[in-house]
Amino acid sequence: MFCSSSIRSLLTRNLFFSVRSLSSSSLLSNTRFNHDSKQILLHITQFSSLTRFVSPINSRSSLIASFFTRFDHTMATPSKTSVHDFTVKDAKGKDVDLSAYKGKVLLIVNVASQCGLTNSNYTELSQLYEKYKGHGFEILAFPCNQFGSQEPGSNEEIVQFACTRFKAEYPIFDKVDVNGNNAAPLYKFLKSSKGGLFGDAIKWNFSKFLVDKDGNVVDRYAPTTSPLSIEKDLKKLLGVA
Repeated sequence: MFCSSSIRSLLTRNLFFSVRSLSSSSLLSNTRFNHDSKQILLHITQFSSLTRFVSPINSRSSLIASFFTRFDHTMATPSKTSVHDFTVKDAKGKDVDLSAYKGKVLLIVNVASQCGLTNSNYTELSQLYEKYKGHGFEILAFPCNQFGSQEPGSNEEIVQFACTRFKAEYPIFDKVDVNGNNAAPLYKFLKSSKGGLFGDAIKWNFSKFLVDKDGNVVDRYAPTTSPLSIEKDLKKLLGVA
């Protein structure tokens, strides 16, 4: 029968080689694996102190399972389940915690200044905001230059354009990507919450997400859907007759 020190040595050695052999696998890529060798060795050292007997046949799988359970618990980022869980940048680069909008109905829109949909959407967004802002409604506008390069200006230029030409009183945030690897985390969440007709990707400027007072995404509208046409859905969430 193995002594405790022999078992510790065996488990440590097995875990080390198992982690090394799995380091490039999809399993670790999906657990936010930290490649810092010191962090890995710290976990290995902690687990090597186990003194209870483990069947030699199951020692590797059991210890690896325990390792990843603890590793995931200590290293993974908590999942986000609400729009209110996110922090974004405003047009001046300052952090804005979206939990500040708890209790409000939100319409989140990716905007552009040089799009064929710009005039109609900005005009109706301002009309909708003016009508319902006193009832707990807020519009969050996120400039994006991914569609035909139709939002090329700086944040300052974008804000001046929207506020001067269309009297936009709602907040306009930092320019973001809404698709691709560099998509803003908020937009990854929005898309995963409500997919589009032909896949999750944002199709063009002025896609719209309607969010309830608890931060849940309840509906998604195409770029060609006019803001005023969703008034009925908005009133329902606001509890306005």
